[in-house]
Amino acid sequence: MQGQMWSYILKRILLMIPTLLGVLTLTFAVVQFVPGGPVEQMMLELKGKGDAGVSGAESSGGGSTYRGRQGIDAERLAEVKALYGFDKPPLERYFMMLKRFAQFDLGQSYYQHQSVWQLVVSKLPVSISIGLWTFFLTYLVSIPLGIAKAVRDGSRFDAVTSTMILVGYAIPGFVLGVLLLVIFGGGSFLQIFPLRGLTSDNWSELSLMGKVMDYLWHLVLPITASVLGSFAVVTMLTKNSFLEEIRKQYVLTARAKGLTEKQVLWKHVFRNALLPLVTGFPAAFIGAFFTGSLLIETLFSLDGLGLLSYESVMRRDYPVVFGTLYLFTLIGLFTKLISDLCYVYVDPRIQFGAGGGS
Repeated sequence: MQGQMWSYILKRILLMIPTLLGVLTLTFAVVQFVPGGPVEQMMLELKGKGDAGVSGAESSGGGSTYRGRQGIDAERLAEVKALYGFDKPPLERYFMMLKRFAQFDLGQSYYQHQSVWQLVVSKLPVSISIGLWTFFLTYLVSIPLGIAKAVRDGSRFDAVTSTMILVGYAIPGFVLGVLLLVIFGGGSFLQIFPLRGLTSDNWSELSLMGKVMDYLWHLVLPITASVLGSFAVVTMLTKNSFLEEIRKQYVLTARAKGLTEKQVLWKHVFRNALLPLVTGFPAAFIGAFFTGSLLIETLFSLDGLGLLSYESVMRRDYPVVFGTLYLFTLIGLFTKLISDLCYVYVDPRIQFGAGGGS
């Protein structure tokens, strides 16, 4: 069994390489045809023609005909190309990028004068704050609620809670965030919660307890906007999983042996019913760090990874775009591997290498 596990892990790691290469290659190829790259934006700045994004509409479709280069002497253009590494042919730049990534060197940002690693690390606290609280609150509420709904299937409690969580699911997080700001953030009604950021301006002057309370107070609105839509999926998945197990033959056998409903639920149904949820924990937990809502971060002025990725794409900051893409894809692939290993650990009947997923 141990040998099969390590063989399976090695095979999965080797399969990650072509997947990672495919993602990077496709993105690199697409980028070559996107107008308004860093060279063009620098040219526009040198000519003093304002924001490059506005002039982007003048492009005829490819980077080589972007009008930002017109009116600049060839020597200055060559200097700017060399500055950003665009003096080399695309194929050479592609292999140079792969070589750096193989050494876990994500490169330097064109505009922020920091390494991509430094930028990612600096944005992590915000994304961790939003992601972890969203993850824990979702599961702490949804799993008990899903179990209660399964036990009371068809009751008024089941119907009322289903309506409430589906209404919450139907409201986009961004719309809910705007509504919360208007009502509780001093928009038109109450001024109870802060409008932006995770800490107040005088945070460094507060006591330890004051810092904790200030931090939690700032989290209330963005976490509420982020978490409400997540309840429906996990709650209904928990309910349906428990209902499926409750209707199986082994449950009827346990009841026939004289076990109470509580003993049947917690000793027999609980482990099997939580299988799809437990195996999804690694992906949900890791995803909490990197899948923060861009709109939520923008609305509440939270400078996290989502905002960093968006701004990098808009400014054509390619080292940040490719570096974060490489990092997030790698983390996603390893998370999927961990999820599969958890599946085998929770359910010993599943064998490594058998079936499609494991």
